[in-house]
Amino acid sequence: MDKNTIIGFVLIAVVLIGFSWYNQPSAEQIEAQRKEDSIAAVIKENAAKKQQAEAEAKKQQAEAAAQGDTTSLFFSALNGENQPVVLKNGKVELTIGTKGGTISKAIIKGFEDKDNKMDVTLFDDQTQKMNFMLAGKQENIITQDLYFTPSNVSDSTVTMTAEAGNGGSIVLDYRLGKDYMLHFSLAANGLASAFAPNYKEMDIEWTDLARQQEKGFTFENRYTSVTYKEKLGGTDYLSETAEKVDEKIDETLDWVAFKNQFFSAALISKDDFKGGSLLTSVPQEKGSGFLKQFNAKLKTQFDPTGVQPSEFEMYIGPNDFRLIKDVELQSTFGKDLDLEQLVYLGWWLVRWINRWFTIYVFDWLTSWGFGMGIVLILITLLLKVITFPMVKKSYMSSAKMRVLKPKLDEATKEYDKPEDAMKKQQAMMQMYSQYGVSPLGGCLPMLIQFPIWMAMFFFVPNAIQLRRESFMWIDDLSTYDPIIEWGTNIWGIGDHLSLTCVLFCVSNVLYSYMTMRQQKDQMVGQQAEQMKMMQWMMYLMPIMFFFMFNDYSSGLNFYYFISLFFSAAIMWTLRKTTNDAKLLAILEAKYKENKNNPSKKTSGLASRLAAMQKQAEELQRQRQNQKK
Repeated sequence: MDKNTIIGFVLIAVVLIGFSWYNQPSAEQIEAQRKEDSIAAVIKENAAKKQQAEAEAKKQQAEAAAQGDTTSLFFSALNGENQPVVLKNGKVELTIGTKGGTISKAIIKGFEDKDNKMDVTLFDDQTQKMNFMLAGKQENIITQDLYFTPSNVSDSTVTMTAEAGNGGSIVLDYRLGKDYMLHFSLAANGLASAFAPNYKEMDIEWTDLARQQEKGFTFENRYTSVTYKEKLGGTDYLSETAEKVDEKIDETLDWVAFKNQFFSAALISKDDFKGGSLLTSVPQEKGSGFLKQFNAKLKTQFDPTGVQPSEFEMYIGPNDFRLIKDVELQSTFGKDLDLEQLVYLGWWLVRWINRWFTIYVFDWLTSWGFGMGIVLILITLLLKVITFPMVKKSYMSSAKMRVLKPKLDEATKEYDKPEDAMKKQQAMMQMYSQYGVSPLGGCLPMLIQFPIWMAMFFFVPNAIQLRRESFMWIDDLSTYDPIIEWGTNIWGIGDHLSLTCVLFCVSNVLYSYMTMRQQKDQMVGQQAEQMKMMQWMMYLMPIMFFFMFNDYSSGLNFYYFISLFFSAAIMWTLRKTTNDAKLLAILEAKYKENKNNPSKKTSGLASRLAAMQKQAEELQRQRQNQKK
């Protein structure tokens, strides 16, 4: 392996180290987490503020009513009793409160929560609020302050009506689909005179304190964020690791979602969201049971005459790529929503691999009834079979360089001085060309494996199929598998030691040793010295991986461990089945054939080195002439 190859390895290592650093929380973030107030105090404080605001609003409305002012339009709807109305099917159970008329609780059925109890509570009325705000000429109509009367009640439908003093009303009409899609609309009937003639938009404020649903608090936090879809673009999301993100959105949006690692609530508008602001706050304190505070302030179409209601849909369910694509077909808005983007599959190349290969293979293997651990092993085997021809070709290229090493040492021993490095490299390339050997072929395994490894890096942590799936000693493939826990957070490690992470890092060290030993056998002269400088980096990478992956899912660590195991087995088998003497004889025959064919050109790399050598010599002659 030449200098260019070494530089390539260094660049790959820099990318991996940079990626690890980018995804790790900063010291300031960790300190902020420690200083964060307890979540109970936050909820209590928010509830107190809300109660105070409601009391003040009622007082103002009562005073206005006594004076006969127009602000008493919904005075009769400011008092009442909050009664829950439940919409449910086999997949979700949604509670809509008569106070505010919006969803106050969402339960996703068929999934265990972090305490291993059946059904996941995505949010409730203590942590989540959705509020529609209409700016009237004399009065701001705020739905969370109003009491609604339910009608047309069934397991899948309810109509919430807040009566106005002039005979008009605000109507919220809900219809739950067969699984995870909720359809609803808001209309103002008989209230046209309460709004300015040019009033065409209403405001929506949606807040949620995201619940922790998985065992791994830190890992789940990395996949919890506000995600949104631009109408004329793709999806984007707020940073999961920043201390606080408050982003003003100028683009028109199709939907906004509050996303956990495996579950999401997405709000969709038929007439788009005309910009607004999105906020995700500092991660909450570990042990509080919550992850992040979300807030979305949006604007959308509103018809004061009530002729055209404002229509919405909500997806409330698991982040399952195939399932979301199927549920999206139930939308009545005729939009290409791309809700499946809630399952993040990586950068464009990596996403392409996951979208058109990994998902199909994964679905095919799971259709045979295999457990998730076996599926990961079979995916690894399949990838090794597919890439074996290229890996074998790469290995044979390295083997050719190995058997030629004595000849290269002999042919280039006269160029051991530092100033002769270019001549030595040129001579080596000349010999490689004559023997029909490519010195860059040994780098192919890394180039092949890197995009596949990155594809699995994004696919496995987002595969809800691995959630709560056990395999051998692993209780849950979607989170870490501790062999020891100590309850106190240690920077860089956490509060546990993951067995699959240890296995992955140990196997990485062993595989690096095998690779470095093989490369050492083919290095000539100064190349061998340069390789010694690379060894420390190759052995340092597994240590870096330990700090990066100790908190990651055991499924991902297990895949990397199995992948390295099979890679080492393939390398060992190829080494044992390669006859060096026979291979050298083939190369000698190739050399004689090329020697008897003077018209055969040297390889592109060798010719470029020769040209560089000539330029260097010419430059040196010019300098010597100038000195004379």
